[in-house]
Amino acid sequence: MLDIRFAESEGVNVAYHVVGAGPQDIVYVQGAWSHLEVGWELPAYRRFCEMLGEFARVIIFDKRGMGMSDRVEGATPLDVRMDDIRAVMDAVGSSAATLIGESEGGPLSVLFAAAHPDRTNGLVLMGSEVRERKDDDWPWGEATEEEFEASMAMLPEKWGRPGRFMEYFAPSQEVTPWMTDWSARLQRNANTPTGAEAFMRMAFDIDIRDILPSVRVPTLILHSVGDRICHVENARYQARVIPNARYVEMPGADHLPWFDPDPTVEEIREFMTGRRVPSVPDRVLTTLLFTDIVGSTNRAIEMGDHRWRDLLEAHGEEVRSQLERYGGTEVNTAGDGFLASFDGPARAIRCGQEIGRQLDQLGLEVRAGVHTGEVEKIGDDIAGIAVHVGARISSLAGPGEVLVSGTVRDLVAGSGLEFTDRGTHALRGIPEQWRVFAAM
Repeated sequence: MLDIRFAESEGVNVAYHVVGAGPQDIVYVQGAWSHLEVGWELPAYRRFCEMLGEFARVIIFDKRGMGMSDRVEGATPLDVRMDDIRAVMDAVGSSAATLIGESEGGPLSVLFAAAHPDRTNGLVLMGSEVRERKDDDWPWGEATEEEFEASMAMLPEKWGRPGRFMEYFAPSQEVTPWMTDWSARLQRNANTPTGAEAFMRMAFDIDIRDILPSVRVPTLILHSVGDRICHVENARYQARVIPNARYVEMPGADHLPWFDPDPTVEEIREFMTGRRVPSVPDRVLTTLLFTDIVGSTNRAIEMGDHRWRDLLEAHGEEVRSQLERYGGTEVNTAGDGFLASFDGPARAIRCGQEIGRQLDQLGLEVRAGVHTGEVEKIGDDIAGIAVHVGARISSLAGPGEVLVSGTVRDLVAGSGLEFTDRGTHALRGIPEQWRVFAAM
């Protein structure tokens, strides 16, 4: 019987269990659906986890809204699900771990590794997605917009019913009636049709191409050359873009290695045990929020130095209050402007919006810009191209607006945030053209 436990993450109970007791930790971030107990019934999956547990402590969990974790309304964006990983790690006393990102769990693992290298010893991507949407820009996705919408229309009828999923998931195996029944039960127990649709729509909109170069932890990429669910070019692209990644292309067409685990487990074993623990890098992926007061010079002249200084003080108190509320870190302030960092983009956007609402009550109009990118830590300050991009995007905003880069828009799928396209802009001193969106 599994020892299922629960970690509390901002009011949500996240179910987890632990396999093995090795000297290093693995956090196994699974794919589109899971249920700790039903999943464990599949002998191949159970054996894969136990083999990893021979040299590591393996932490396995159900994402919020799924399996044995608390149900939540709608989908949960990546930055909130990062909190759940931290909560589970904290619950078992893990200060740092190697993340195994499987299929849809790959993007979440990539973002966590880039944003929290201090808690990530390494990153293993297995059958990991870059982008599910297939179009001219990314021909290696899983479905076009039309194909995806057609599948969503049929989801309520097909969810949890015996089907042909295992033929695509594990074509190396003879699909027995027990295995067909098991996959259907896994779906039914993992989620409801409504919850599954919300999750799938969120996953379909994620695009992690812009953040892959920011991964600075040791990375191992494993992918079957004939994968029928996630095209192998997803892995080849990751291997080209993630700095110093090791890529091993596996034979066969199984999406995941459960049914022939030995080659994969040996690659992971060598990856984890054949190197020293890396030092914490001085470059990290972060989300930056820039705010400043619109027309501040004219307001200062109208009000006089004393009244303006009092208003600026009230402005600073309100901004810092909202940063604390949304988990932001003040980086620096210059006059009437603030620069803050966040580990997730959705919180940065909501913080910028709330700052605008609260300061409007003080009679101040504020504009804001949000961008996610790699920065260099210099003491308590930060530097890098991402800082300049965020500042330039902020300068394009009008009174009361929060503008975001296309990178940010692609990372907040499932957050409920809506955007208006503000076109493509040449940012002064920044290479290439940049898509800009207004958060509504």
